Amino acid sequence: MSYFDAASAAPLHPVAREALLASLDEGWADPARPYREGRRARLLLDAAREAAAEAVGCRPDELVFTPSGTQAVHSAISGTLAARRRVGRRLVHSAVEHSSVLHAAAVHEAAGGSVSEVGVDRTGRVAAADFAAALHPGTALAALQSANHEVGTEQPVAEAADACRAADVPLLVDAAQSLAWGPVGGAWSLLTGSAHKWGGPPGVGLLVVRKGTRFAPQGPLDERESGRVPGFGNIPAVVAAAASLRAVRAEAAAEAVRLRGLVDRVRARVAESVPDTEVVGDPVNRLPHLVTFSCLYVDGETLLHELDRAGFSVSSGSSCTSSTLTPSHVLRAMGVLSEGNVRVSLPPGTAEADVDRFLAVLPEAVRSVREKLGAPAAGAAPSPAAEHVVDALGKRCPVPVIELAKVIGDVPVGATLTVLADDEAARLDIPAWCGMRGQEYVGERAAERGTAYVVRRLV
Repeated sequence: MSYFDAASAAPLHPVAREALLASLDEGWADPARPYREGRRARLLLDAAREAAAEAVGCRPDELVFTPSGTQAVHSAISGTLAARRRVGRRLVHSAVEHSSVLHAAAVHEAAGGSVSEVGVDRTGRVAAADFAAALHPGTALAALQSANHEVGTEQPVAEAADACRAADVPLLVDAAQSLAWGPVGGAWSLLTGSAHKWGGPPGVGLLVVRKGTRFAPQGPLDERESGRVPGFGNIPAVVAAAASLRAVRAEAAAEAVRLRGLVDRVRARVAESVPDTEVVGDPVNRLPHLVTFSCLYVDGETLLHELDRAGFSVSSGSSCTSSTLTPSHVLRAMGVLSEGNVRVSLPPGTAEADVDRFLAVLPEAVRSVREKLGAPAAGAAPSPAAEHVVDALGKRCPVPVIELAKVIGDVPVGATLTVLADDEAARLDIPAWCGMRGQEYVGERAAERGTAYVVRRLV
């Protein structure tokens, strides 16, 4: 079995395992107590904080450990917005932030605050100028991830931080996906991370609030972790998280070069060997271990099951799953194809042979799923159509696009075809299909049921 979903959770690093087992014997006592066992636990906690701070690039007294990266994000947003209430109640963030940022923003908006979303280009990257332009008076906080969790695109954090400093707005950076590969540069004000993303144990996050940043912790007060995180922390897990972060950083330079080469191979071979596939994300300014692609006429959930049966664990931002009826907010913001989406994120140590085996298995897996769904084969003659209307009402992704592809050849060049659909994914996938197939997407309009999507045949 090959595990290719490190962006969700990286396998536990051997150093983390060793540190966890060792500190279970030494770090179980209350570090706030003055007796011997408490002092020993305190020494372990302080050493872990110093190691993590060195890796992040901050002072130890600026960093606290949290029960998760998600809680770190929520604490960062609520604490900063509360402290800067007199400045304003406006939160600015990119359209491709992690769901933890979007959820915190929704809570803020429901409580009477305002939220402004900055769009991205087709690679998933924010333009630094657009981010700076969004920092209107009354902005209390801005948030920009260091690199995207679904497509790997790196963001212009240093430029955004300079713009924020000029506007006197603190910048929060979600660095969960990038901390394993190096510190985040720029004059950011707050930073969050999650240990299970870099090979540490789950249940440990970190929150950095740089000196001079106004911050008012919300929720129950406690004397622990600078008053920012209540409760008795899991010291053995914290020690393991810090030890693994230091270990992966020592290996990062060489491993990044090796994994980038493997990902480049995936990007090239997928485009060559799987017809009607779009590789998304920035091809250059990206995380070294992550690649995402989308396949036309494919049910994403079925494809993931096919790959799982073949021995590969991958993830998806596809809308075609049983758990969601809408496309990934990241893919939607980028305006790229969402159906049949696959995210491959290689953990450190991934063997070249495993990647080659994946590339050998993938074309047949995609072909099999397309055949099950009745998708048009390459070069197949179109089926006859009496009218230039496709009724896909009540049909889930990717069926509306499959039905469109089956009849487009019967439409005279220059004429239009209307697709009736009530699946939310069609709003993204039909324009993406037009772009991939050289057809014109005219637009959409409300229909008696669902939405009418109009396509003009050009070729």
